[in-house]
Amino acid sequence: MRSLLSLVLNIIWLLTAGWALFLAYLLAGILACILIVTLPFGIASFRIAGFVIWPFGREVVDTGRGGAGSALGNVIWFVIAGWWLALGHVGTALAQAVTIIGIPLAWANLKLIPVTCFPFGKEVMDSGSARARMLPTVR
Repeated sequence: MRSLLSLVLNIIWLLTAGWALFLAYLLAGILACILIVTLPFGIASFRIAGFVIWPFGREVVDTGRGGAGSALGNVIWFVIAGWWLALGHVGTALAQAVTIIGIPLAWANLKLIPVTCFPFGKEVMDSGSARARMLPTVR
């Protein structure tokens, strides 16, 4: 049942916001890949593009490996691309919130803003793996 709901939400998402956000992240990634020094930003943008086109049934989790390099990368990303991509999420969320069926999609859109602004030190996983990762291990 959960996978059917995810499929339906992803299809509606794709038609209402996913394709436009995907293209925005794709453009940001291509521009970031122009210079060798900004390749990590391009890769992060492509990773988010893959998530933002089909987000339901997947989650963004903190890798726990983010250090000073990730923090610096997040600051640079936010200044150069993160804020305007976040504005894209706000704009599409406002458009989705006009209808009752779009309200959950708008809320999901707003929940994407933190990873949009600060993508380094994060990983996209399917929801089952993310939940399993958060469960304490018994030894």
